[in-house]
Amino acid sequence: MAEKNDVAETHDVLKVVVIGSGPAGWTACIYAARANLKPVCFEGAISEENRLAGTLPLGQLNWTTDVENFPGWPEGVLGPDLMLKMRQQAETHGTTIHTKDVTKLDLSQRPFRMEISDGSVIHSHTVILATGASAQYLGLDSERKFMNEGVSACAVCDGALPRFRDKQIVVVGGGDTAMEEASHLAKFGSKIYVVHRRDQLRASAAMQERVLNNPKVEMVWNHVVDEVLGNDNDGVTGVRVKHVETGDTKELEATGMFLAIGHRPNTKFLDDQLATDENGFIELTSLPQMNTSIEGVYAAGDVADPDYKQAVTAAGMGCKAALDAERWLAEQGLD
Repeated sequence: MAEKNDVAETHDVLKVVVIGSGPAGWTACIYAARANLKPVCFEGAISEENRLAGTLPLGQLNWTTDVENFPGWPEGVLGPDLMLKMRQQAETHGTTIHTKDVTKLDLSQRPFRMEISDGSVIHSHTVILATGASAQYLGLDSERKFMNEGVSACAVCDGALPRFRDKQIVVVGGGDTAMEEASHLAKFGSKIYVVHRRDQLRASAAMQERVLNNPKVEMVWNHVVDEVLGNDNDGVTGVRVKHVETGDTKELEATGMFLAIGHRPNTKFLDDQLATDENGFIELTSLPQMNTSIEGVYAAGDVADPDYKQAVTAAGMGCKAALDAERWLAEQGLD
């Protein structure tokens, strides 16, 4: 009799496994399916752990409201609707989808071995990693309460929405990303408060100059966010900040708060088997291909993109990853 902790292991080898379910993952599935590679996608489990980590199925875009910058949607589209349509398209073309996590990936053997959250084990000749990157948040209950009701981590995604136009907005952070967010939001908002815990920025000189010389921007030095203010009808109405030295608080009237304190690539399950940059993003070793440091393993989307983090660029990377996998399989006589 098998022990309770034993896992069911099948040695039927898949051609392509896609891990992740954002724009990169679904696009990779669509292209791999159309190439008759019979891709299997692990979109992630629906669990409290994944919710808190920001790794639920359908990715970050599933938590975005209006998406106005994805080609083909002149009137805009809701993030969840876009992701569901991508998922449906992938499934229609022949992708097998499992709402489970890959908990461990062994890249030291071929075919690659994967342990699944249901206790089973599968093997695949190629793997496409599209697990994304989770925006880092402050961890406040009020921040979580007003997520997508004024709290965001992507100015390019949400900055042009009506709730922010000609309104006061708070940006949190002091690096290049925060400066980019502030500059972008200044095109729409009436005033941008940049809240930073120090008395000088970490951003590059050019980015600092652009923001500090913008008449719409007001720096709030030596402060941290204490509470996001709002109500159920209006969403965010302000942000209470606290001085890091004196502890004094003050309220900033605003209809939104944008976090720009970094992203965390979702790579924990890889156990450092792939080369990454200093911030943990998977390195692409032979651009423009989506190859990683291990042959047969590809990465696409935010997990390998510290710069753009857009749905359309992620989709493009997913397309390339699938084509790269198809060509590699053909070269190995595994297609």
